[in-house]
Amino acid sequence: MDMEAIAALAAQQGDVLHRRQLRSLGADRWRVRNQVTAGRWSTRGRHTVATTNGAIGALGERWTAVFECGAGAAIDGVTALVHAGLTGFDAGRRPTVSLPGHYHRPEVPQVDIRGIASRRAGELLEGLPRVRPDVALIRAAEWAASDRQAALLLVMTAQQRLVRVEELPALVAEMKPHWRRAFIATVVGDVARGVQALGELDFARLCERYRIPPPSLQVVRELPGGRAVRDAHWDNGLGVEIDGVQHHLGLGPVDDALRQNALLIGGDSTLRLPVLGLRLHEAELMAQVREAYWLFERRATRAG
Repeated sequence: MDMEAIAALAAQQGDVLHRRQLRSLGADRWRVRNQVTAGRWSTRGRHTVATTNGAIGALGERWTAVFECGAGAAIDGVTALVHAGLTGFDAGRRPTVSLPGHYHRPEVPQVDIRGIASRRAGELLEGLPRVRPDVALIRAAEWAASDRQAALLLVMTAQQRLVRVEELPALVAEMKPHWRRAFIATVVGDVARGVQALGELDFARLCERYRIPPPSLQVVRELPGGRAVRDAHWDNGLGVEIDGVQHHLGLGPVDDALRQNALLIGGDSTLRLPVLGLRLHEAELMAQVREAYWLFERRATRAG
């Protein structure tokens, strides 16, 4: 039994090995049993053995999930995104594993097994069997518990530069998600377009739908520090800024704060409408716009 080779391989796989790997290194089932009985190793399922008797980390849990799910299994969805570096999203403790339809889907405790029709060419990466981030992102959005969670995943992954956002619309069109296809395509388009995520004409149509008088679009305001362009503006002083994804990146929030503060000091007021907010809570946000419009209209009338 080559203990040095076993230790080296276990270190690469989060302290776990498949029984098949152990056999290739001279550790048959009897030697494995002796190590487990002595308390040096522990079993983690039918196929997985840990070279420790204590807890294993996230990497070991992912390898265990793949080993226990069998041939064709790969880490996918949110777990693949977290493995690729996604931060700030609570992925939970259950690794997500995908299996193509022609493979048997076993019952594995504490593993979220998802069936897929087939693997895309080149979707698997070397090392831990896992799906590349862009494909994993589309599947994660499809498998999300809600539209809100799907949108959050799409935006966070784009913000953290884990995928090439300009390539996502074509990928969605090719993959054709079964669930929330239109919603994913819309949000991906918003993310990819960034600044013009929701066109001003789209907002004008929303105003018409919610019985709000039409605003002036792309209005230039002169400020002490230069000019500011507002996406929509009414003569009563109310304005609207439609925030695409780029407003939450880098120095975007600082620039927005400077511009909005200058407008406020100059006597204007601006409502900020995140594009994703309009996708998820259109009725509530447009109701606020309508309420604000009539509030400002009453003030303007009294002042006149």
